[in-house]
Amino acid sequence: MALSRLQLTPDMSICRILNGMWQVSGSHGHIDPKAAVKQMFDYLDAGYTTWDLADIYGPAEDIMGEFRRQLLAARGQSALDSLQIFTKWVPHPTAMTKTVVEQSINKSLTKMGMNSLDLLQFHWWDYGNNSYLDALRYLSELQSEGKIKHLGL
Repeated sequence: MALSRLQLTPDMSICRILNGMWQVSGSHGHIDPKAAVKQMFDYLDAGYTTWDLADIYGPAEDIMGEFRRQLLAARGQSALDSLQIFTKWVPHPTAMTKTVVEQSINKSLTKMGMNSLDLLQFHWWDYGNNSYLDALRYLSELQSEGKIKHLGL
């Protein structure tokens, strides 16, 4: 089933309804990762292809990685290519070096089994600490290197 899509950029079309993964953070009770992956297949089969998660949503990136592995094995690369995965990076406001930023992005990439993030949403909550400007510069460099396709604030 194909659901209505929205063209965000010339190279990114997303499902108009995103699957949020905050619920797997554990804040709402115990999560069974196997059941979560099964439900992700159900959502995909219903036409929902765009996922919203974060590095701070407990095991969300790990569950996404398992879903991607199972999807590739069961349905192949074209099924995997139909997904759009938007994750957030929510660092503690502290000094931002290229190493700190790159290690964080690499951790998300590894957990999800991806070479490049479709969209990284950068969250910073203390604008009195201007280290977010350094983080943005390094994120932009990682985008130029191909590790991040789109960068959101």
